[in-house]
Amino acid sequence: MMGAIPMSFLHLVAAHTAPDEWAVIVAIVLARLLVPLLIPRVPLLIIVALMLDAVDGSLLDVLTNVDVGPHGPYQSFDKALDIYYLSIAYLTMLRNWTSVPAFRIGQFLFYYRLVGVLAFELTGARAMLLVFPNTFEFYFIVYEAIRLRWDPARRSAQFWLLTAAGLWIFVKLPQEYWIHVAQLDFTDAVSEHPWFGVICALFGLALLAVLWFVVRPRAPVPDWTWRPAADPLPTASPERHGVRWSELAEKAALLALISVIFAEILPTVTLSALEVAVGVAAIVGVNAALTGCIPAFAVRLVANLGLVYLASRLLSDADDFPLGTGLFFAFLITLLISLYDLYKPVYESRTAAYGGDRDRT
Repeated sequence: MMGAIPMSFLHLVAAHTAPDEWAVIVAIVLARLLVPLLIPRVPLLIIVALMLDAVDGSLLDVLTNVDVGPHGPYQSFDKALDIYYLSIAYLTMLRNWTSVPAFRIGQFLFYYRLVGVLAFELTGARAMLLVFPNTFEFYFIVYEAIRLRWDPARRSAQFWLLTAAGLWIFVKLPQEYWIHVAQLDFTDAVSEHPWFGVICALFGLALLAVLWFVVRPRAPVPDWTWRPAADPLPTASPERHGVRWSELAEKAALLALISVIFAEILPTVTLSALEVAVGVAAIVGVNAALTGCIPAFAVRLVANLGLVYLASRLLSDADDFPLGTGLFFAFLITLLISLYDLYKPVYESRTAAYGGDRDRT
């Protein structure tokens, strides 16, 4: 079923792709799909996902004839997969993060970015991506880099707030302006102005020197040895009874936001944003009602594909049902609901053990 996500993209490029290029395309697509699934267990693999996002277009441009330009088929697929791996990173926070203040800030940054991407897709105004920068990704990386040696729960809420603010102002705003407003390409800039590449290299070396000679000697004594992998899930989850309405509301909001963004990105979706949001919210509600009745992922996936088909029939006048797109949404909904239902009780249990929302210093 993993092939459900790239099906629409592969269909679009099939007519223009030579047989010897398929290995490259399939390898890139599978890497972009599978690496994010490992983030909950090895969180800093998000860096690999980020690097894949940075180089996949260039690899396709050099090694294949796929159109990776602004209006090519890969751009839509690429933007959809950005949201895909960031969503898994957000659910990873539920599974692993021990600092409640850090989690709350990260939660805000994630949803803030989703709103910005949605605003961009609905309006086409690139300034939306500057106003709503993707600070969440770098914030997640900083948290997990700290967790390698130190307990993040020992840092104060002020520490995490200042960390987020610093990343927002000094890292993401310049980057978002460069990419989305000025629409400049780093490779082209270095080719046209070699001195710019030298300055960037010197800046990188200076940053490494500061980290090594200034930050490292002042860092507190490590709390543990290197921990690249997350702690395993508890063997028994806390008992839960009845519908958690706040959780149902968050799942509906999360899936509605993501699905509307995908609907705006993918060319085969003809439903309006409101219709997609209503349909997805209804599917989330049905999944909540069926919790415990269809525990297996594959069974739930099939059931959600049927619900996606039913919603499309009820909300759309289109004569045909795009199976690839339907599988895409069914897989996305099933994956995110399954991870949320699995990880949210872990987060609740952990925060209760740490004393709820108290600020640890």
